[in-house]
Amino acid sequence: MSSIARAAGLLVLSNIFMTFAWYGHLRTLSGKPWYIAAIVSWGIALFEYLLQVPANRIGYTALTLAQLKIMQEVITLSVFVPFAALYMRQPLRLDFLWAGCCLLGAVYFMFRGQ
Repeated sequence: MSSIARAAGLLVLSNIFMTFAWYGHLRTLSGKPWYIAAIVSWGIALFEYLLQVPANRIGYTALTLAQLKIMQEVITLSVFVPFAALYMRQPLRLDFLWAGCCLLGAVYFMFRGQ
């Protein structure tokens, strides 16, 4: 498996944890004080970092820093949209598509000429 594929796989898993750490408490801990949500989020974020740090180190062996960042942003949106729709029960909006198109443009510019 290529280093880019391994980095992408780890970043997908990392972003799942990150999304739950950042936004999951809005649904599950809405009745709790903010500091309880922060402590729970920090616990979840630990697992995110345990995946994200090796993903970035692996990815940086084959990608530039800017390419690695754009790949992470595409993965973030790819994880966030299903999370928002399925877990948070937010309606899908056309804005998600437009944001995705903007990211595709960013991918094009970061990866052209490679």
